Amino acid sequence: MKLKVIEAKQLQAMFIAGAQLLDEQKQIINELNVFPVPDGDTGTNMSLTMLAAAKEVGLVEASSVAEVVKAAAVGSLRGARGNSGVILSQLIRGFARGIEEHTQIDTIALANALQKGVDTAYKAVMKPKEGTILTVAREMAIKALEISLETSDIEKFIKEVLEHGYDILSKTPDMLPVLKEAGVVDAGGQGLLCIVEGAARVIIENLEVEIKKPEISTSEAAFSALRNFNTEDITFGYCTEFIVEKSKTLAYDEEDTKMYLDSIGDSIVVVSDEDYIKVHVHTDDPGLALQKGLEFGALNHIKIENMRTQHSSIFHENEESQSNTHLPKKDLAFVSIAAGSGIAEIMQSLGVDQVIEGGQTMNPSTEDILSAIKACHAREVIVLPNNKNIILAAEQAAIIEEETKVYVVPTKTLPQGISAMIAQDGIQKDASRVIQDMNEAIALVETAQITIAVRDTVIDGENIIEGEYLGILEGKIVVHHQELKETFITLLKKMKEDAEVITIYYGEDITEETAKSFKLEAESIYEEADIELYNGNQPVYYFMISAE
Repeated sequence: MKLKVIEAKQLQAMFIAGAQLLDEQKQIINELNVFPVPDGDTGTNMSLTMLAAAKEVGLVEASSVAEVVKAAAVGSLRGARGNSGVILSQLIRGFARGIEEHTQIDTIALANALQKGVDTAYKAVMKPKEGTILTVAREMAIKALEISLETSDIEKFIKEVLEHGYDILSKTPDMLPVLKEAGVVDAGGQGLLCIVEGAARVIIENLEVEIKKPEISTSEAAFSALRNFNTEDITFGYCTEFIVEKSKTLAYDEEDTKMYLDSIGDSIVVVSDEDYIKVHVHTDDPGLALQKGLEFGALNHIKIENMRTQHSSIFHENEESQSNTHLPKKDLAFVSIAAGSGIAEIMQSLGVDQVIEGGQTMNPSTEDILSAIKACHAREVIVLPNNKNIILAAEQAAIIEEETKVYVVPTKTLPQGISAMIAQDGIQKDASRVIQDMNEAIALVETAQITIAVRDTVIDGENIIEGEYLGILEGKIVVHHQELKETFITLLKKMKEDAEVITIYYGEDITEETAKSFKLEAESIYEEADIELYNGNQPVYYFMISAE
């Protein structure tokens, strides 16, 4: 007998099974990552995000579809880790919105919900790229809509959508040069299919789609596309947010609205329901965005901030919610992610209120960051991610938090975060001025790091062997060598020649005696600079070096 609908209990089991299979296969997915340094890999981040969703789903009675998908959306949103985890949380959030009103789920409802998930996820990404998890999700949703019109058989529907997803995944190297050069498929897309396959196994007996371990290419051109990765430069000056209370007499076209906003800015998020439209856009002309909103109803909760100077918004947020504590709130507080007890102590000594343990190999979740923000008990909080793979989770926390105004200064390394904290004087309470000072300080910092290769690969025609030391300068591998000291010396010589201050943070695997001998090497290279040495006790990186 053909299965025509999915009940709430089955859906609950599908979410949990998807999380379980992804957790089992996360290391295989991690190995799809092309960069050879140890980091918070895609498989790990997606797995932790999905497990957070599954935990919430497992706690509900599953008396209705709405109850299950709401739990999944909340769990994934708060548990999202890394960019891949945040995107996954948005796919789940959109799916939930698309299906929450159904008491039973047929193929048409499933297809529509998948498309809603794709729409929501695309809105969360400033510059979507082809060949990523978004591509795989989008093409699966398109296929799902097509198949839903041909069959009501749930098993047939899911199997064909899954097979199509794997077919699209196999084509991702042709869409994204860095994948083709490294000889792998997209890790995020593989993770998504793993979730879908796990869910499908709940209702399709003996379903097995092999997840192949990638064969890493030794092409000499591998990683050359990494040079083209752009930094998050500010293109449009004003962060503009507002809510439109829809008028019943005025027609609203979401696609037209997004297209218009895209013509005047970027970083566009437009979310709507029957009564409200939430708009976020970065633009040089906020007035045009507001005028567009007025076409559909009345505006409220307007916030416009100059991102280059971070001056106060022209409209303030609603009065803050009553605190659970009787102590007065601080005006401004700081949250910093830090890996290593020494780094954490440095951050605290510079005025950081809450230090979140984490970083390269363990990206903190959105929930972790939210908890730290609340623990600050402040009116305004500045978050320093100190890792490019944590920035998106921090920004998501800033959006979710309602009681506190949260700013994210996009620090990509721990030395950048330390320099940002040094730049604030501890007296200045105006967040806009503090953020301006921090951004100016970050721009002057050059960061180098030494870690170890965790896999064989080829970069710019040079063979990198697992176990070699890697010297990374501003995110690019510029030296590799069997000897740590030789790596350190070569890396230093590639940094700013005119640096006035060189700061060295040594990691948990380096003794103080060894660190002092390396400092002497730095002093011989930078004879005119001040050389400072600190015990960061950080994992992963034997040394972190900043030049200013």
